[in-house]
Amino acid sequence: MTISADSLDKGSQQAEGGALAIGTGLQPVIAGFHPDPTICRAGDDYYLATSSFEYFPGVPLFHSRDLVTWELIGNILDRPSQLPPGAGDSRGIFAPTLRYHDNRFWLITTDVSHGRGHMIVTAADPTGPWSEPVFIDGVPGIDPDIAWDSDGTCYVTWCSNDPATKGIAQAAVDPDKGVLLETPRLLWTGTGLAWPEAPHLYHARGWWYLVIAEGGTERGHCVSVARSRDITGPFEGAGHNPIFSHRSTRHPVQNVGHADLVQRPDGEWAAVYLGTRPRGVTPHFHVNGRETFLAGVDWTDGWPVFDESRFSARPYDHSFVEDFRSSRLHPRWVSPNAAPDAFRAHESSGAIRLSADASERGEPGMLAFRTRDQTWSVTAKVALDGGTFRLALRLDTRHWCSVDVDRDSVRARLRIGPVETDVASAELDADGSVTLCIEAREPLTDGPDDIVLGFVSNDGYRTLTSFDGRYVSTEVAGGFTGRVIGMQALTGNATVHEVVYATAK
Repeated sequence: MTISADSLDKGSQQAEGGALAIGTGLQPVIAGFHPDPTICRAGDDYYLATSSFEYFPGVPLFHSRDLVTWELIGNILDRPSQLPPGAGDSRGIFAPTLRYHDNRFWLITTDVSHGRGHMIVTAADPTGPWSEPVFIDGVPGIDPDIAWDSDGTCYVTWCSNDPATKGIAQAAVDPDKGVLLETPRLLWTGTGLAWPEAPHLYHARGWWYLVIAEGGTERGHCVSVARSRDITGPFEGAGHNPIFSHRSTRHPVQNVGHADLVQRPDGEWAAVYLGTRPRGVTPHFHVNGRETFLAGVDWTDGWPVFDESRFSARPYDHSFVEDFRSSRLHPRWVSPNAAPDAFRAHESSGAIRLSADASERGEPGMLAFRTRDQTWSVTAKVALDGGTFRLALRLDTRHWCSVDVDRDSVRARLRIGPVETDVASAELDADGSVTLCIEAREPLTDGPDDIVLGFVSNDGYRTLTSFDGRYVSTEVAGGFTGRVIGMQALTGNATVHEVVYATAK
């Protein structure tokens, strides 16, 4: 286990201009539900993608020039022909690998919901369009990596659940056809910790390095490494594995692992990895899912060493105002059960119309975005058209809370596992228009935060209820995702004029 000895002391420092900066080992560079980061560089540009699970479009894609500040530029799997919507809780797209090779961008990932194995999509321009998927059958498992040897042979390396190659497996493949060129072999079984997964291969200093995650993606998560002179092995693990973990420490960022390395233009190296920010009493609760963090990488005795104090950044402000005036939805908008285009069909200038029949699965479609802060507020200004509308804070289909409104009343509703109930209600005097409100505040209890549900009508703001945010946390719900804010027309239609998300100061 490697933790920078003074990483907590170096967590904050003065940035240029005197502004307080926070180390990227304490502050995620991509906050909110953005797990399993994978990174590549093309010239001076960095591109990063993450898992998306049941949300469509899938695999959000970010761009940066400095590794610290990232811009969401799109979603790679943005067509139902690439990714059918409606995968189910914590299903859908698992950990991808993004690479730039031979003047082309490559992404390999696994859609666990449709049984076709790993799939590859490519693009000449990272903003798209990305190709239709090429599937690789006969390689059961998750977390595929793609790499090319010096002779041009392409290798896929993955976490195999085949009993014959259980662990980290590998095979040469024709990436254009999805055809295996050899029988898969077992490459490495890790150090003996649970769940050896998330393999990535790099050629550096005359060696092939195999970096994996182990210990499960919970508190025991860690990074381990092995190396070989040949891409096909045999691989020998570092004697000091795992090389990076926060397990059994008081570090405020936990569950760290699933790292991907990148070499900078100046020859130095860096790594992105996932982590969580749990709060509250034991066992501590994280609510925004697994987020993306950044570290520097040094090389000592031929092995990579993580330096969490290498980079720092000013606090990020994730606030936005969405007035739906653009002809295209911002790529932040996703859905767990429908294609966002289904909502745009009713779009008018300065508003978006949601319909209860927007999903093909027989349930109301939800238009959503990820929460990205520990305290925040969101409001949605909505006009009803004889239907029922919901503004929800969602972790999955069994763990959420909402403010529901129809022409006569507004209700606070809570779902925890099998229990779903109205917890408060009020008569509505709003002439068919109302602003619904959800906030995550600093906790007055022992949870990670307090969730406050309310609304604004002709009589001003009114709080309906508040409750301990642990009930919409991963430690309660399980799964691999994080919170989103979602909007649904439960019956009939509703027109949303404005959504405001504000990072609490």
